[in-house]
Amino acid sequence: MGQEWFVRFASPALVGVLLLAVWQAACRMNEVPVYLFPAPTDIMATLAREWPALIGALGSTLAVTLKAFALAVLFGTGLAFLFVQSRFIEFSLFPYAILLQVTPIAAVAPLIIILVKDTSTALTVCAAVIAVFPIISNTTLGLKSVDPGLLSFFRMNKAGRLQTLWRLRIPSALPFFLAGLRISCGLSLIGAVVAEFVAGTGGRSAGLAYEILQSSFQLDIPRMFAALFLITVTGIGLFLLMAGLSRLLLGHWHESAMESES
Repeated sequence: MGQEWFVRFASPALVGVLLLAVWQAACRMNEVPVYLFPAPTDIMATLAREWPALIGALGSTLAVTLKAFALAVLFGTGLAFLFVQSRFIEFSLFPYAILLQVTPIAAVAPLIIILVKDTSTALTVCAAVIAVFPIISNTTLGLKSVDPGLLSFFRMNKAGRLQTLWRLRIPSALPFFLAGLRISCGLSLIGAVVAEFVAGTGGRSAGLAYEILQSSFQLDIPRMFAALFLITVTGIGLFLLMAGLSRLLLGHWHESAMESES
């Protein structure tokens, strides 16, 4: 247990502390100006000083992220269920899901912002477009990845399509779906930040992307790094939350989340 705790938590923390120490020492020894590349202590001091404004911006970005994530989960899961019921629908629509994935959001975000009058809704749609494909792809793959023997057993017992979906396909798809969630939550945050950059929204509802833009215009580099730090911490937190959900739902029965014997 002690070795597992060290490998999982302490060793990444030690690597992070070492990298921060090297960063701090390099900035101080080379006397790097703070407006070019701030040291970690400069970033933390700015974060403490500007905390009220930055935490408000974080709240705006996180609100867009969570709404986009929820929209991506609902839309992506619904499409995956639809695809597995009809190959015609899958072949007709799946290429357009791929099209959403490969189209740069920075190219289509201005059009979405023009078409959708409400700024918050437009940002949510932009972020959801980025986040939806892993849900569609992983859930569709999971719903199809059923044991052929079990599928034959269900058909032999004349199980209906809905019963097969509920009792066989959904349990088989759960690990794939949860893997999609882990990817999609980070993409939702990235999409929210990119959409804020494109929209350039300010005022009371400004997010962290606006803070980064303003800081770069004013050459307030420590504040820009502080906003980036909050984005990074938020992304890590969302991933850990989804990883914890996976362990909660899969830890007692699926090999991908069970504790290793070694």
